[in-house]
Amino acid sequence: MNYPDDLRYAANHEWVRTSGNTVRMGISDFAQDALGDVVYVELPEAGATVSAGEPIAEVESTKSTSDVYAPVSGTVVRVNHALDDAPELVNTDPYGDGWFAEIEMSDPTDLEALKDAATYAADLG
Repeated sequence: MNYPDDLRYAANHEWVRTSGNTVRMGISDFAQDALGDVVYVELPEAGATVSAGEPIAEVESTKSTSDVYAPVSGTVVRVNHALDDAPELVNTDPYGDGWFAEIEMSDPTDLEALKDAATYAADLG
C-alpha cells in the first residue's frame, strides 16, 4: 500500500493535501483496495457547506456502496468531474487524478485531528 508523506489521513480513510486554506481530498489506497473496482462516484456540489466527519460523497463498487466523509469543515470550491466518466481513476490513481473535491476550510484546526502517513499506516497494522 502507498501512503504519501505529504498528505494527512482521516480515520475513515480519506486523505487531504493542503494548499493554503484549501484542501484537495480523496480516499486512500487502503480504502480503494478494500472497495474493489469503483464503478460510480457521487460527488458533492460546488458551493456545498460540509462538516468534518459528515458524509460528503458516495462510492459504488462491485462489492458495495460506501459513504466518503468530509475530512475538514468548509465549503466545496471544486469537484473532480473526471470521475463522472472515469470512476476507475479512484482505483488507478487515488492520490492524483482520482481526487474527489477541494474544500476551503472554515476551521484550519480540523487538520490537527488528521494523521500523518506513518501513524495512519501503523494504525492499519
